[in-house]
Amino acid sequence: MWKVALLMVVASFFLGLPGAFAGKLDDIKARGTLIAGVKDSQPPFGYVDENTKQLVGFEPDICAALAAKLGVKLELKPITSATRIPMLEQGAIDLIAGTMTHKIEREEKVDFSITYFPAAQKLLVKKDSGIKSVADLAGKKVGSAKGSTSEQNVKKAQPACEVVSFETYPEAFLAMKQGKVVAVTTDAPILLGIRNSDENPDNFAIVGEDIAAEPYGIGLPENDSDFRDFVNITLMEMWKSGEYQKLYDKWFGEKTKFYIPLTWQMEIWP
Repeated sequence: MWKVALLMVVASFFLGLPGAFAGKLDDIKARGTLIAGVKDSQPPFGYVDENTKQLVGFEPDICAALAAKLGVKLELKPITSATRIPMLEQGAIDLIAGTMTHKIEREEKVDFSITYFPAAQKLLVKKDSGIKSVADLAGKKVGSAKGSTSEQNVKKAQPACEVVSFETYPEAFLAMKQGKVVAVTTDAPILLGIRNSDENPDNFAIVGEDIAAEPYGIGLPENDSDFRDFVNITLMEMWKSGEYQKLYDKWFGEKTKFYIPLTWQMEIWP
């Protein structure tokens, strides 16, 4: 009898805790809002529109599709490479849709969705810089963003370079234009957005071999399989219905400043 009584006490204790057994999906539905962390300075993935002053981009549109699927409103919060994981861990956001690469070491803090955008790391340089690859960075300064995988990857590829970290990639780009670094390194689609948003994009070039593969996944709270399944299934449904391709064409199609041919296939589960 004492065992039964003990189990009842333990059960009543946990049942008395608000949301003790509630997952993220229940929290979002109860709140009526999906809170998504997105970049605010990385066109076309996520940035502030000059006219509307609203956060827009490919990743906010992906988040809008997730919110619509849940039947809730969408709230977007700006993140950086350095702040995105802490914000998710602290519960300030429900998910990260901010050009974040799958990394095993990150699995200690967050879970990931399937890949929703493949990328590879390269270099952005001035056309007259003479920099053609990571081999040319020996003894030189290269800019990247704090908390990004790009910082680590370029140092592994060229141990003789000096990595200078900035809060955002546009800040690193400005430093390059000012001569404080000779290159900016991150994923090629991000570099394309930075380059083509400049008043004189032809002054700059994306160069070099692929430094590292950088597949993007949506960052999710640890150990919440229901929420992760929802995100994965919604992404796959978007691909199968053609909704993903429409969003891709909107931001990366031939009529945009950020044209990248759609040449990959999303992972689709049977």
